[in-house]
Amino acid sequence: MASAGEATVNASHVGKKKKSAARYWENPQGESKDENKDVEDGDQTETTEKVDQKKTQEAKKRKQEENDMAGKKFISGKSDPFPGPAPVPEDRIQKFKRKNKNKMPRPHPKLRDIIRQSDKASEMSQEQAARFDLLLPEDAGFLEGDEGEDTCMISQEDIANAVDITSGAKHFNLKLSQFGPYRVDYSKTGRHLLIGGRRGHIACLDWQSKQLMCEINVMESVNDVKWLHSESMYAVAQKKWLYIYDSRGIELHCIRKFNDVLRMQFLPYHFLLATASATGFLQYLDVSVGKEVAAICTKTGRIDVMCQNPYNAIIHLGHHNGTVSLWSPNQKEPLVKMLCHQGNVRSVAVDKSGTYMVTSGMDKKLKVYDIRAFKPLKSYFLPAGASCLSLSQRGLLSAATGDIVQVYRDVWSTPVTKPYMAHRAQGAVWGLQFCPFEDVLGVGHGDGFTSMLVPGAGEPNFDGLDANPYRSAKQRQEWEVKALLEKIQPELISLDPHELGQVDQASFKQRHQDRVQALGFDPLATEKFIPRHKKKGRSSAGNIEKRKKQVAHEDQRTVIRRTVEDKMKIQQEREAREKKAAVLSSQKSALDRFKK
Repeated sequence: MASAGEATVNASHVGKKKKSAARYWENPQGESKDENKDVEDGDQTETTEKVDQKKTQEAKKRKQEENDMAGKKFISGKSDPFPGPAPVPEDRIQKFKRKNKNKMPRPHPKLRDIIRQSDKASEMSQEQAARFDLLLPEDAGFLEGDEGEDTCMISQEDIANAVDITSGAKHFNLKLSQFGPYRVDYSKTGRHLLIGGRRGHIACLDWQSKQLMCEINVMESVNDVKWLHSESMYAVAQKKWLYIYDSRGIELHCIRKFNDVLRMQFLPYHFLLATASATGFLQYLDVSVGKEVAAICTKTGRIDVMCQNPYNAIIHLGHHNGTVSLWSPNQKEPLVKMLCHQGNVRSVAVDKSGTYMVTSGMDKKLKVYDIRAFKPLKSYFLPAGASCLSLSQRGLLSAATGDIVQVYRDVWSTPVTKPYMAHRAQGAVWGLQFCPFEDVLGVGHGDGFTSMLVPGAGEPNFDGLDANPYRSAKQRQEWEVKALLEKIQPELISLDPHELGQVDQASFKQRHQDRVQALGFDPLATEKFIPRHKKKGRSSAGNIEKRKKQVAHEDQRTVIRRTVEDKMKIQQEREAREKKAAVLSSQKSALDRFKK
């Protein structure tokens, strides 16, 4: 028989093996039950110190879980150390800022809710655009020369030999000396090219695959060519009238209202074709319904300089007296008139953000203007002036002087002393345009067409829902239907597009004054009737409401009575005038005998 001391030694927990924490992947439920039975004696012998320690650990864990409710919990029980979405830097958010928050003095509750929802949606889209900006894989690059080498001295052949085969194939020449000079226009996606010769030659092609879509000769002079909303239709300003053709060269329309057209611009989000004619008229054609929206007489004579502001769809016209005027289809007068040159304006170009305008004139000057303040920023002197101007998506400026094409970089931020690139064409340049989403400049000259490589000209990342260069025929059809449904009405074209999201306080006050004059009293300024308190239970809620309604009905009766009396007076006066006129007409005069 064992002694008492030995029993105490055997019951001690010092030599016991501590059970490890259970994991759900280690043992099935049946085995865990048996193990629980085996270790019951060990659990009963735990000291009070360990119980207190467990309680404190559980309390700390519970508090940590409460603090990290937004954090993501893993299988191990740990919480996410970086809960919520990743923060976006403020400078990147400012890059995609669309508008300022609307500040209104005590708006209507429904209007306040609408404005709050609009601001919330704008902030969310702004944050998403800034967050997804990291996912854009492409970046724009520029041409850099060796030490002491000037980039404008590098020829197109050297660039084409240095780049890869796909990019090198984008530099080519079309020798068309018989029907030149040529106007040039790229489609919105940058995939298709349209050229029109002065002597009637028109061709459209997929310039990247060099696949010809159609080629015709209209047998009369061509002043300008322009793609419409897609590559399936284009407009041609011929000698007398405006014609619409499809991509196979079939004539769809001959619009005789638009005569003697010299230049054209297409507004893609409004489906409007703006034309400037030799008679001094600025006309707008809605190509979705085929109707003329507006015809404005500018009273400035022949108009052969024209461009559009992509930011607000305002048309810029250059005139022979050195002025540049800004036009909208909603007004018969110019919105703004700027004196830019001392002689005739030869060309105008506006960047895609609608901030800067570049003009060239007969005074051999190239000027850069800030359209927001309508003030000149920079002025450059060109020895022979610039006949054609074009701005790329990345802010490069191309200027054509005779048969020489020069490309400038950062013309509005820093003073430019030399061109970024230069190229001599085979004839006098007549058309100039940068290709969207490509580092390519299309030059139409007297000897045909030249495709120049200009590194850093195009936007490297495109919006697949707006202008997708790789879309299929089915995607183009779906985009066309969606664009027609989202077409912007011409009445919404204005200098400042942000005005559409604001409340016109002046017009609201004017409408309120008209309403006061029509009613004879101010409905918003009437004081509410407060019933007098009566005793003996006569001031119950029902009695008070009855008295309020009775007073309101009496006010309405007086107003109705006044309006009826005014109508009766007007009717009596009219009857009196008619009776007097009848009496005068019934009287015979001496001249009635001569009537048959």
